[in-house]
Parts: sequence; structure tokens; C-alpha cells
Amino acid sequence: MDAKIGNFFESVGNFFTGGDQIPWCDSDIVIGCEREVAEAGKGSSDELKNECIMRLSWALVHSKRPEDVQRGIAMLEASLGGSNSPQQMREKIYLLAVGYYRSGDYARSRQLVERSLEIEPEWRQALALRKTIEDKITKDGVIGIGIAATAVTAVGLLAGGIVAALSRKK
Repeated sequence: MDAKIGNFFESVGNFFTGGDQIPWCDSDIVIGCEREVAEAGKGSSDELKNECIMRLSWALVHSKRPEDVQRGIAMLEASLGGSNSPQQMREKIYLLAVGYYRSGDYARSRQLVERSLEIEPEWRQALALRKTIEDKITKDGVIGIGIAATAVTAVGLLAGGIVAALSRKK
């Protein structure tokens, strides 16, 4: 029973704080990945370069800095056509979905995560991201409804106050 109550309060807390399970990446990791890509560019195999670029893309879309996320999205979109295998395509589409989620474009993120699930329907990371996106859309909708209801109430109170003031003058 205590566990159920704890889970309830945790889910309510996550609802209001916007907590999700997608990891964040520090700028030190991004810098390390950038250095790795630069070193791999000096005569390394194409396979090693691609691995380093994928690690950098992962770090960028998981970054706390919006400009890094945008750079990661641009890198992934530019490299999408060069995907050799379905697994590589799935990874890039998933990372794009993470990037769009982090940038607040939940509709685009949901569309991309669905594409990655078409390639591998039981992929746990993509399933978890889809749930996170749906939760965020639901939360934003509930908050939006709350804001709209508050605004309507405020307008109603203001109109009621004006009517009351005018009726007193008569």
C-alpha cells in the first residue's frame, strides 16, 4: 500500500515538475565527442568517423543547451540519407525524435518516434519516449485548460464587478 501511495505522489510530482526519463548530457561530454570527431577525421576509417558522429549527435540532442540540440537535429537530418542499415536509420530517427522533444516540438517528435517503431516495434527506448511525449502533451493540455479556465473565470468576475458597479449607480 505504501508503495502505491509513493508511486502516486511520484507521478503527481513528475506531472508538475515535468520530469522525464530521458537522460541529459553535460557540455563536457559534448566537447569530448567533438574532439573525438575531429581526431577521427584525421585518416580514420569511415566506420569510426560515423560512430564518432553518432556519439556526438547523441550528446547534442541530449544536451541542456538549446543551441546544441538544434545542432544535433541538423546533423542527424543531414545524415539521414546516408544510413546503410535499418538499425542505423532507426537510431538516427530516434535521436531526431529526442531532439525535437527537447526543443518542444512534440508533434514532430511523436511522428519520428512512430517511424522508429515501424522499423522495430518492440524497441523499449522508443516505446518509453513515446510514453514521455504522450505524457507531456497530456500535461500541457491540462495546464492549458487550467489557464483558459482561469482566464474565463477572471473575465467573468471582472464583468460581474462592472455590472454590479453599474447597477449600484442607478
